[in-house]
Amino acid sequence: MEILVHLKQGMSPDVTLDALYAFTSCEVSISPNCCVIIDEKPCFTSITDILNSSTKHTVELLRQELTIQKQNLEEKLHFSSLERIFIENRIYRDIEECETWEDVLATIDKGLEPFKMGSKREVLEGDLVRLTEIKIKRISKFDSLKADEHIARIKTDLDEVKNNLKHLTDYAIRYFEQMLKKHGKGRERKTVISQFDTIKARRVAAANVKLYMNREGGFIGTSIKKDEYVCDCSDLDNIIVFRSDGKFLGASVEDKTFVGKDIIHIAVWKKNDEHMVYNAIYRDGDTGISYAKRFSVTSLIREREYDLTWGSEKSKIIYFTANPNSEAEIVKVNLHNSVKARIKEFDFDFGKLAIKGKAVKGNIVSKYRIRKVAQMEVGESTLGGRDIWLDENIGRLNTDRQGRYLGSFNTEDVIIAVYDDGSYELTDFELTNRYRLSEIRLLEKFNSERILTAVHYDGGAKSHYVKRFIIETSTLGKRFGFISEEWGSKLILVTMEEMPVLTFSYRTKRAEKKSRQENLADFVDVKGWKAMGNKLGNYLRMSGFKWIVNDSSSEANENNDRKTADELTLFT
Repeated sequence: MEILVHLKQGMSPDVTLDALYAFTSCEVSISPNCCVIIDEKPCFTSITDILNSSTKHTVELLRQELTIQKQNLEEKLHFSSLERIFIENRIYRDIEECETWEDVLATIDKGLEPFKMGSKREVLEGDLVRLTEIKIKRISKFDSLKADEHIARIKTDLDEVKNNLKHLTDYAIRYFEQMLKKHGKGRERKTVISQFDTIKARRVAAANVKLYMNREGGFIGTSIKKDEYVCDCSDLDNIIVFRSDGKFLGASVEDKTFVGKDIIHIAVWKKNDEHMVYNAIYRDGDTGISYAKRFSVTSLIREREYDLTWGSEKSKIIYFTANPNSEAEIVKVNLHNSVKARIKEFDFDFGKLAIKGKAVKGNIVSKYRIRKVAQMEVGESTLGGRDIWLDENIGRLNTDRQGRYLGSFNTEDVIIAVYDDGSYELTDFELTNRYRLSEIRLLEKFNSERILTAVHYDGGAKSHYVKRFIIETSTLGKRFGFISEEWGSKLILVTMEEMPVLTFSYRTKRAEKKSRQENLADFVDVKGWKAMGNKLGNYLRMSGFKWIVNDSSSEANENNDRKTADELTLFT
């Protein structure tokens, strides 16, 4: 049965695939008991034991088969030798005058007597009988040279069989390889052996519902469609809601839920997200003093109210922003004209505040009443970006230090992937992304100033080319082909090293094999991504293309990456 799944425009196939594993029976864990009959008794065993037993049984059958072949060849060699002696020495003429069958056999045995010393085994009566059955036509056309060649072939085959018996394991391996080659063509494995990670249902749940809110009434839900639209989400998501009185809480996605009046912010909440930082200025209800604070919410209990103020009645939020990458903006604070303060207008920089817990009181902004707070500059991240690793076993991004370190990513950063078919793609760094690494030549953090160097074969021109270009496209999730579409065209090598050095082998006109080294930055100009590039030379049978890696530079880059990751970790 074949099932065809149609996706809506803009939906990720990888996320959909994960969702199928998380919410359907695409992946079912089965723990079968393997029971076989051994010595006429049922026995529970493992697949490994069955394979070992089957292999040993096959090896034993091969040994028996070789033993039979050896016996047959020895018998064939024995009779061929007797036949040659019988004909070459004309023993058949001595039996012409024999009157009885016993005399015939005795005469042949007597004629063979001088040659029995070189025989492989004793000459039996059956051998003598077989000699009498040789037809006259075969005797008349007997050729001693052909007979010697025939015996030599038998000896060669016999030596081969003996060698196979001596090295039975190697012979069994070759046997299995031949079986695979003979019967495996067209029956290749259709499934893929891969390492799976644990798929979190909440992470891959499809955003299949729309969330709305009523700010003044204090209701949120999916059924109040006449009110203000918030976002698309899944029914497994958690929602965080902030109110003007300084209270906030976590809620589930339902048809309609009351969360309190005067909502100032609502969004999907992600657990343990330290990069989501909230900047707030609030006025304390008891003292009238205004405080500023920066905090993150890494844990929540549904339906439980929390307070970002000091807890006084009539406290009120004056200014509030939610920053997904810990941005810290500069705001202009205006005081009421009636207050006694000498400076009634000043700037306040959130970047000077440390990110603390949600229960801290905050820093004093002003002891006087604030009339208005306006944002002056868009904030920049204060945590230095998010460290991303690539788990090369499963092709997934993570923040758990699993696999190869890709770098520190800010909001605007992207990842570049170069594929085997000669195309590249820019993607975001969402942890739901999955990369088929078997089809990818290069995957790293994208730097728009770095040059991509590619060695490719043009099927139309039937020549190797080198091209160097800067990626100018910015569209995410779309592949761009940068090599020829002619049949036979293929990508050989690709790198984003600053000074790529290529080595390859070729043949001279006298079929001599030589190697050559080229510093591609010296003779290949940087052009557009659609250009063919420079021809690599008129060499015959080019092969063995490899990059020469500068160990010192690669070690330095690795140390820098590690240093950067460590510094970021210590900073957070």
